[in-house]
Amino acid sequence: MAGSPRRTAGRRLQLPLLCLLLQGATAILFAVFVRYNHETDAALWHWHNHSNADNEFYFRYPSFQDVHTMIFVGFGFLMVFLQRYGFSSVGFTFLSAAFALQWSTLVQGFFHSFHHGHIHVGVESMIDADFCTGAVLISFGAILGKTGPAQLLLMALLEVVLFGLNEFVLLRLLRVKDAGGSMTIHAFGAYFGLVLSRVLYRPQLEKSKHRQGSVYHSDLFAMIGTIFLWIFWPSFNSAPTTLGNGQHRSALNTYYSLTASTLSTFALSALVGRDGRLDMVHIQNAALAGGVVVGTSAEMMLTPFGALVAGFLAGTVSTLGYKFFTPTLESKLKVQDTCGVHNLHGMPGVLGALLGVLVAGLATHEAYGDGLESVFPLLAKGQRSATSQAMHQLFGLFVTLIFASVGGSLGGLLLRLPFLDSPPDSQCYEDQVYWEVPGEHEDLAQGPLRAEELETRA
Repeated sequence: MAGSPRRTAGRRLQLPLLCLLLQGATAILFAVFVRYNHETDAALWHWHNHSNADNEFYFRYPSFQDVHTMIFVGFGFLMVFLQRYGFSSVGFTFLSAAFALQWSTLVQGFFHSFHHGHIHVGVESMIDADFCTGAVLISFGAILGKTGPAQLLLMALLEVVLFGLNEFVLLRLLRVKDAGGSMTIHAFGAYFGLVLSRVLYRPQLEKSKHRQGSVYHSDLFAMIGTIFLWIFWPSFNSAPTTLGNGQHRSALNTYYSLTASTLSTFALSALVGRDGRLDMVHIQNAALAGGVVVGTSAEMMLTPFGALVAGFLAGTVSTLGYKFFTPTLESKLKVQDTCGVHNLHGMPGVLGALLGVLVAGLATHEAYGDGLESVFPLLAKGQRSATSQAMHQLFGLFVTLIFASVGGSLGGLLLRLPFLDSPPDSQCYEDQVYWEVPGEHEDLAQGPLRAEELETRA
């Protein structure tokens, strides 16, 4: 499995050098720019004579724990469905996320918390970095099994910058509301990854078709990721919202939406499945679409009924996408979407953005009362009408799709550089390209062989 001596030598040096280079550069930037914020710094906290019980850590850290679990356990295990790519799915998620957390702290810090020449960090910056990392892992899902770890690190290097820029334009300049990231996280990450996959299109990928499917135990492990994501998604959508009723409402709306998307997924999967049987791919993914679709509107007055309707619609669209649209995406548009991110994050993300347009357009002082200022501060101050806010929400979706498309194109060109190590067409979706797999060896012509099979052949 090692390949040619030149390829082996390049693989031995490429990843270590890149890891050391990126870590060294981020460490220097941290030393120069990053400082504790007033909630974290010992001198500043006590100088203001605060009570320790008032520290934001106690209000935000439980949400951070949930989001952090989603990033490393939820996303990591959701992608282990490939029968021979479990090490890489979890391991490269771990690697990419560890770098993206550091890099996004710097990038988002420059955009959002740069004061007096320094970036000030606290528990909120940890949550924000996890959100950015989520977008990177969504993009990773589109190219899963077809890229090497060095390529994934370079993808993260570029995507984090564009994520931060897109988020700054939407949240700071356009003043768009997108607490759970239907636009900034899901739509951006999905379409960045899909365009990237299109640029990296492999016409001979059929050579690895026998590895692209799942087996019983790999699907079971992927369901672990699904359950973790499903349980913690209310925390994901509510983590960055205003403490109090807004955070409470975000969790409730997400909770109900997820339940509805699960029921619609089971219903549609049985309806379109062969002999009325359920497809585990649908259950693993489309059941989560309810969390994506209410990301933008979670903190708004969506109502529990509205959350149920949105979740049911998202589960339906996502399931039908996996059944009918994914094959067309590859055959007609030459987009090889390994995890189906278009169905779980792309289409539900766009639907979520449009739902945000609708709910923002219906916002009134009567519906929100004094709470209007925490959700739509410009409306409360009379600086923007509900219709104007809705139009800004719609324009935010357009801006996100532009950033994602341009970024994915640039990322594809970057990852196509000839000196970057990537698996050949015949060895995609295979752990042994990059990992030591105990008890197994690789016959390049026949695929993976157990040690006892090799002895029999000998």
